Amino acid sequence: MQKVPFVELYAGRLQGVVSSGSDEERVYVSYFEAGTGNFYCSTNNNRPCGGLRGSPCKHLVELINEGVLQYGPARVIAYLGLQQAEPDKVKTGAELVRFIKGGPHKVEAGMVFSRFLTYLQYVSVAPTGVPLPDMAWFVR
Repeated sequence: MQKVPFVELYAGRLQGVVSSGSDEERVYVSYFEAGTGNFYCSTNNNRPCGGLRGSPCKHLVELINEGVLQYGPARVIAYLGLQQAEPDKVKTGAELVRFIKGGPHKVEAGMVFSRFLTYLQYVSVAPTGVPLPDMAWFVR
C-alpha cells in the first residue's frame, strides 16, 4: 500500500489516510484545516496518534507532502490560506508545516475514512463501458 493512499482538498481541509509505518493493518486519518491551521491525526477507530504532541506528527507531514505532490504547492497554499508561504519556493509539503499556526483539534475520523473506503470501492471496479449505477447521475 502507498504511504498516503488517499489525499484530498475537501470540506475546508487537506485530509486523507496515511499508512502506519509500524503496522500494515493500521491507517491514520489526518487533516489540516483551512483558515485556522488546526490539525489532527488518529487511527481509523478514533485513537489519537501517539506522535501528536501539540504539533503535527509524521503522518501529517506525510499527508501534506502528498498533497503538494498531487495538487502542487500553489493550490495547497491557497486552499489552506497560508498567504505568507511563497509557492515558487516550496518544494515539499514539509516546508509548509512551519506556516501552520493552529493546534490539535479533534474531529471524528469517520467522514474521511468512509470517503476513503468509497474511493477504494471505485479503484477496485473492473474497467467497463457500462455506467456504474451509483454514478448514473454523472452520465447523460
